[in-house]
Amino acid sequence: MAASVFLADPPPGGYAVGETVELTGAEGRHAATVRRLGVGDRFVVTDGEGAYAAVTVTAAAKDRLTAHIDAAGDRPRPDPRVTVVQALPKSDRGEQTVDALTEAGADRIVPWQAARCVARWRTGATDKSAKALARWRAAAREAGKQARRLHLPEVNDLHDTAALVAETERVRAAGGAVWVLHESATEPLPAALAAAADTAGELMLIVGPEGGVAEEELGRLTAAGAAAVRLGPQVLRTALAGALALAVIGAGTDRWSARPIELDPPR
Repeated sequence: MAASVFLADPPPGGYAVGETVELTGAEGRHAATVRRLGVGDRFVVTDGEGAYAAVTVTAAAKDRLTAHIDAAGDRPRPDPRVTVVQALPKSDRGEQTVDALTEAGADRIVPWQAARCVARWRTGATDKSAKALARWRAAAREAGKQARRLHLPEVNDLHDTAALVAETERVRAAGGAVWVLHESATEPLPAALAAAADTAGELMLIVGPEGGVAEEELGRLTAAGAAAVRLGPQVLRTALAGALALAVIGAGTDRWSARPIELDPPR
């Protein structure tokens, strides 16, 4: 069966069979106190960048576990790399949206302050932007462990439309594809994916807010090289659209071909 995954810094030189690794701090407390793991239990640790080790607990305390490394490896990132630009949902849906994007496989998440966003990450005395971004990053971290991912998604700083146009130009200049999910588009996402999957090194999905991508924004993005695509006949909530688009990409490429790490793989 697939193993539970925890985050742990590798020992000097990286994870190596025969070495030990420790879970401390919040990870150690969660594993030892919440999950009640003890001597003899097995799980997987990762650095969140693809390196991993299958381990067996050799010592336990209320906020710390020490484990022996039984096997170690390094898994490459899925290809093609997928970035999701997510317009800010209403505040009570932000972490839920990040959770879904992480579980569906986003490699990078870019929060976007679109013109029609109800939510606003304003900076100032309360530094609302920094606090909201910290919540998004925490949500991505926890969802990544829940999904047993070995690569945690990167959550970038807040982008405005000008920064998003520049990012679109960068991806297109590198040979990647940029798609704006839009209900008025004529090209389905699966068709666009089939045309680009063999050549694009990076795919970028742009998900608008509940009120939709403004025409001025869509014009600027398409002028920079983005293309409008649709998921289907339904109009989806912004909190769901990105995850469904990732599912289309996962099923239409080799991104979902890898198996989870198993402690006792079938013989």
